[in-house]
Amino acid sequence: MEQDRKNHWETVYGTKNPDQVSWTQEVPQTSLDFIHFFKLDKAAKIIDVGGGDSKLVDFLLDEGFENITVLDISGKAMERAKKRLGNRAQKVKWIESDITEFETKETYDVWHDRAAFHFLTSPKQIQTYVELTQKAVDSYMILGTFSENGPKKCSGLDIKQYNEEQMETVFKHFEKLECRTEDHTTPFGTTQHFIFCSFKRKQD
Repeated sequence: MEQDRKNHWETVYGTKNPDQVSWTQEVPQTSLDFIHFFKLDKAAKIIDVGGGDSKLVDFLLDEGFENITVLDISGKAMERAKKRLGNRAQKVKWIESDITEFETKETYDVWHDRAAFHFLTSPKQIQTYVELTQKAVDSYMILGTFSENGPKKCSGLDIKQYNEEQMETVFKHFEKLECRTEDHTTPFGTTQHFIFCSFKRKQD
């Protein structure tokens, strides 16, 4: 199953340009707004889960963040990002892994995930992800998924839609700070409805 997922994404990133995939976003404004709200030190450890060739890393480097990790199932996606960043790619830690198989002893000040979590559709996958955030997130989490008004599929794969209450229920060990809806305009002019929520880790 995991290998099928990996093959799917390697094919997508091996055959399509950024202007041919729906998730391309020139400026990840909502994500940046939340990160700015946290008022982080530039040494804060930030992981972008499912970051692929997203431009969030470019903006974070521009702002002087020194401790950025990008994780994605697709090596081809990250190769694109590295090529775009040039020498700056050396300042970033790149991890090729399916998020449901990711194991780490590291903890992160910010866990950012735009449109990776909603591809996990089975209770087991979701539970694995939730347990991982319990172990790996020290402070903040930003999650962006398709909302109940959003698509039911993406890139030919089923996704799981969320609303605010469902997010809170799933991530009980976090306190919700703010949720926003966002209409994402794809490169081909269609609209996808997202919900973005920011959370703070509850103190044990």
